Amino acid sequence: MKVWITKYALTDGIVEKECQDCGDGMVKEIENPFPIYYHGEGKDWHRTKESAIQKAEEMRKKKIESLKKKIKKLEEMKFE
Repeated sequence: MKVWITKYALTDGIVEKECQDCGDGMVKEIENPFPIYYHGEGKDWHRTKESAIQKAEEMRKKKIESLKKKIKKLEEMKFE
């Protein structure tokens, strides 16, 4: 089955892969001689491209907020 991988969306983008359903929300790549497993439907992998895009957008927004907090903390640092 065709799935969209979002596990590494912020570094590699959304990747479309052919995978085998292993049950319990887990899929395995079938094109790779050394199988790679993805856990958590709706988290690491998605059945629809739309769902994958929505998850990637959520991940992007969370990362931006995290970086803003880090920047604010660094700006407020004082060395005396």
